[in-house]
Amino acid sequence: MLHTTILASPLGYWQLVGSERGLRAVSLLGSNGARKLPDKHPEPIAKAAAELSEYFAGERTSFDLKLDFSGAPEFYRHVWDELRRVPYGHTTTYLDIAMKLGDRKAVRAVGQANKNNPLAIVVPCHRCIASNGELQGYFYGLDFKRKLLAMENPRAFAEQGKLFH
Repeated sequence: MLHTTILASPLGYWQLVGSERGLRAVSLLGSNGARKLPDKHPEPIAKAAAELSEYFAGERTSFDLKLDFSGAPEFYRHVWDELRRVPYGHTTTYLDIAMKLGDRKAVRAVGQANKNNPLAIVVPCHRCIASNGELQGYFYGLDFKRKLLAMENPRAFAEQGKLFH
């Protein structure tokens, strides 16, 4: 059985979907207008809601959650595992991930895995950038990606102007 909830953050409203197997999706609903927020989050995803709230408050730098990647291709799972290893406030490149997976030619496939990531923020695809340091591809737009990176590391992002750390 799937459970859903809505979470408010400084960057908008998020829908969380999960089951007893783990968190299945975190997706931005938008930032406009008031949404009816639940008084209590369903038990299977209450921990995810709490950890994401801590993240948006600047109190959490990593997640300790069970994740449910049911139906996802194995390659995507490997990419998402690599993304989860990128520390808070740091970035990696699509090429770096492809090379860690043993095939530098898989850069576009890594991009597709990022594009199909169902767990925004928790699987931090926003930390993946182009090899030249440019922001590239994010399903909520490059401005949103920039906001997340600046939120995680405002000093390095603002002062250095570069995204590599």
